[in-house]
Amino acid sequence: MRVGPLTVGTLFDWEPSPGKTVSWHPTSAALEKVSTAPVSSVPVSYMQAQHIRGYVEQQAKGLDYSRLMIISSDQPGQCDIRAVNYVVNAHLRRHDTYRSWFEYTDDDQIIRHTLPDAADIEFVPVKHGELTLDAIRDLAVNTPDPLQWGCFQFGVIQGDDHFTFFASVDHVHVDAMIVGVTLMEFHMMYGSLVGGGAPLELPAAGSYDDFCIRQRRFTDALTVESPQIRAWTEFAESNEGSFPQFALPLGDVSKPTQADIVTMRMLDEQQTAQFESTCTGAGARFIGGVLACCGLAEHELTGAQTYYGLTPRDTRKTATDALTQGWFTGLVPITVPIADSSFEDAARAAQHSFDTDVQLAEVPYDRVIELVPTLHKPRPNFPVINFLDAGTAPLSVLLTAELDGLNIGVYSDGRYSYQMSIYVIRVEQETAVTVMFPDNPEAQESVARYLATLRSVFERVAQSGHWRNVA
Repeated sequence: MRVGPLTVGTLFDWEPSPGKTVSWHPTSAALEKVSTAPVSSVPVSYMQAQHIRGYVEQQAKGLDYSRLMIISSDQPGQCDIRAVNYVVNAHLRRHDTYRSWFEYTDDDQIIRHTLPDAADIEFVPVKHGELTLDAIRDLAVNTPDPLQWGCFQFGVIQGDDHFTFFASVDHVHVDAMIVGVTLMEFHMMYGSLVGGGAPLELPAAGSYDDFCIRQRRFTDALTVESPQIRAWTEFAESNEGSFPQFALPLGDVSKPTQADIVTMRMLDEQQTAQFESTCTGAGARFIGGVLACCGLAEHELTGAQTYYGLTPRDTRKTATDALTQGWFTGLVPITVPIADSSFEDAARAAQHSFDTDVQLAEVPYDRVIELVPTLHKPRPNFPVINFLDAGTAPLSVLLTAELDGLNIGVYSDGRYSYQMSIYVIRVEQETAVTVMFPDNPEAQESVARYLATLRSVFERVAQSGHWRNVA
């Protein structure tokens, strides 16, 4: 899907112009230094631990696991490899998450090893010659797994009149802010260097290690009686002791599958404005209306009396956090009574649920399970509603940075893992929904039915302010 200057899709939607390709990989000296890196006292973040365990568990079942975030952008002209080499190494040394690697033990423990000196990180360019599109995709997707240091690589593909810069980074080190943090650093620094200037003095990046320490200090202080734990427990108990499931069947979870991704426009520009006006009139914001529509669609499909949903939230709090590479994102539980509700009632309830429980994103569900062992880990294919608005990060970073024409893209690695991702994307021209799901016939049918129902709900609200058909 194209959103302003941004394309969102899977690896198979990434179509850089084939050409001479160079990728950056660690030197043998850097690998030797890393292999002897001492055990760190910095705890593994809950998000990192969940990701690593998910990868290990799926591998043990013979199943794949989506783990890479692949971003790319175009730059006019002939690539200056020396300049890119400087930018890549400066970026890796700037962000402390890249100094860590993780050891998974037989007793399910995860141990962090950290390179003491960032200056020991050194990546060098490796020339691959002319590569086809399939070979370029293979190169990007073969980035090492999260139990290896160097589970991140960078590259350039030289076209006739432009080159494509790409980064393929395991999710253990990044969240959606990779788009702003990595691409903005690359374009600002590269532009300065090839323009004859000195390397830019970027604002100091924050420390993901510091975040991990803060998170563990916070979560260790929680008890079963803490309001946040009680709120998460009530939500999980309303969903058979875990996360809610998708409204429709998605096929056999025990069979290996790739990811598919489909997009459907919900509202055009005029309808988007009308929908927002209806949300505002109901005392809600756009996100409240979106979550209400998701709930109302589920009600039409299943008859559910209450909608239970999950939506991610970036927990960065400071300007320095915004410059920090790492995984800060948590989940917010949403509860919306639907039975006999008008759209206005549902939108207000969804907005109230989001605003009241947004702080629960700072409480990892894995910590809840530790404290309340009667609850269970999420079941496969649990849905998460991602709302991306052009007016907020990470999209706002790109849309306000004069990066038009750079063909920016964000792609998954084409693998499918535990989570079903639903993206509601709102820009000035339209509102659309993209769903990433397991590629099998049953899931294809279910997702098509879900999107058609969801679009019908959005259109009814935009047209009349009501979600039910009225005479």
